[in-house]
Amino acid sequence: MPDEVRELAGVPVLVCDAVGPVVATEQDALDLIGAAFLGAQVVAVPVDRLAEGFFSLGTRFAGDVMQKFVNYRLRLAVVGDISGHLAASPALRALVHESNRADHVWFLPDLDALDARLRAGS
Repeated sequence: MPDEVRELAGVPVLVCDAVGPVVATEQDALDLIGAAFLGAQVVAVPVDRLAEGFFSLGTRFAGDVMQKFVNYRLRLAVVGDISGHLAASPALRALVHESNRADHVWFLPDLDALDARLRAGS
């Protein structure tokens, strides 16, 4: 399935296909942001679409990507199992915890959890 805009909890979400291009650069993130301007308020990116560097906070890639979404006033949902990454990095665990408490970037296990999170916020 290609990336597509769907409604979850009444909110337009760009749901990215798990087998699409990997987000490995800031330009790749900007490409997703551009695609979201077709009417989405949230971009749901599967874990498999994110380069490994995203989960290694020393690269600063995650922070740069997250900041781009905040700057463009779009919410980012990283969707999928990141338990292996969390087990390996206390800093990533802290980032995920703090992100999930806010309203801009969320790390969620699946689209059902995203739907529930959006319903809770409306």
